[in-house]
Amino acid sequence: MGGGPLVPRTLPEPSVESFDLTVILSALADPGRRAILKAMYQAGGPIDCATLVEKAGLSNPAFSHHCRVLREAGLTRTVAEGRRRVVRVRLGDVEGRFPGLLGAVLGAAERGSSAG
Repeated sequence: MGGGPLVPRTLPEPSVESFDLTVILSALADPGRRAILKAMYQAGGPIDCATLVEKAGLSNPAFSHHCRVLREAGLTRTVAEGRRRVVRVRLGDVEGRFPGLLGAVLGAAERGSSAG
């Protein structure tokens, strides 16, 4: 008979102290991952991965891969609730370690897409 309520769990992620700028920049080098991160950032808080998959227009495996790379770089936090995944940008953590990085990268991505 029914199990109890689902207990959310945070998927493994690096601590702020172990953030590696090379790993973060490598994760951000992919335009698809930058677009996903920007969509998360613009959501202004936690967002369901199913919503992001629709916006990204990627297959589930491709989207999952990009989300894993972002999470393992320390850029996002993913909470699993059963089969549901809720993700958010670790803005405070990243800004605390590398001030201005996300604004510079996401701002450059935005300018780059409008430049001819």
